[in-house]
Amino acid sequence: MVIASGRNARQVAAIAEKLVERLKAQTGQSARVEGKDTGDWVLIDTDDVIVHVFRPEVREFYQLEKMWMPADALRSATLDRLRAEHAAEETRKTQN
Repeated sequence: MVIASGRNARQVAAIAEKLVERLKAQTGQSARVEGKDTGDWVLIDTDDVIVHVFRPEVREFYQLEKMWMPADALRSATLDRLRAEHAAEETRKTQN
């Protein structure tokens, strides 16, 4: 699985289009493409590899990387996030 980002919907669609073109030119293989019209999240299925191309906001919302993280890494990332949120809350309390 490959996860990539474009800066905006037009760039996401262009990345996906160029990837499909190069795949066809270099391997003769066709790919199935979903979501190219909206450009928020384009999925390219090449049979062997799935490619996700997102706008940054959409990538952040769905967080596909977390679905494929080892459990220990996910726990560590979650703990780090919770600690940071707690520290920010404590800072807000002391400032008010």
